[in-house]
Amino acid sequence: MPQTILVVDDEREIADLVELYLKNEGFSVRKFYNATDALQCVRSEELDLAILDVMLPDMDGFTLCARIREEHFWPIIMLTARVEDIDKIMGLTIGADDYITKPFNPLELVARVKTQLRRYTRYNRPEGDIMPAPENERDIRGLVINRDTHKCSLYGKNVPLTPIEFGILWYLCENQGRVVSSEELFEAVWGEKYLDNNNTVMAHIGRLREKLGEPPRKPRFVKTVWGVGYQIE
Repeated sequence: MPQTILVVDDEREIADLVELYLKNEGFSVRKFYNATDALQCVRSEELDLAILDVMLPDMDGFTLCARIREEHFWPIIMLTARVEDIDKIMGLTIGADDYITKPFNPLELVARVKTQLRRYTRYNRPEGDIMPAPENERDIRGLVINRDTHKCSLYGKNVPLTPIEFGILWYLCENQGRVVSSEELFEAVWGEKYLDNNNTVMAHIGRLREKLGEPPRKPRFVKTVWGVGYQIE
């Protein structure tokens, strides 16, 4: 039986596009253009995940998220055209599991849906039987890297990496959320002593970003913390 996704967005073109991509991946979709109709669906149907726009005509998405969280604990992804950090913090504080800013890549949204469903399924098995995540695999917002198979994919599409590029990406993913200095990264991946003015790491980071299709000024994954190092949030 296909998993059912609730999509709520008053921009019909976006809602229709999200519905199309989700259905192409085998999901069942319940689509609404306002919060009132969506809440009626939440009360009457079994759902597995919700995608909520922040700006709705009758109720903002934050309020809708809070109302859903009163009775349900399946994943919620917020959609918004606003990029302020305070909006992201508010959404996550009231119970959202993820947050994506418009305009977005539909494949990225689908990847995040799958990631959230995997996590929810893993930690909500019968009798608390938690299925541990693969020790040698990382899934970060649709970027999947597996140390056993030495494969990397982005939104389901294979990304061919050299051993050094793979080593850099794996080390950053393994240390997700922590800023890793160029010195630490070099010594961990190359296994040699780092020398001052060594631009090797920076050059490889640049090639890695190209392969991931990272925007130069606002990378989604490998971010530069100036004067400190690199980080995957």
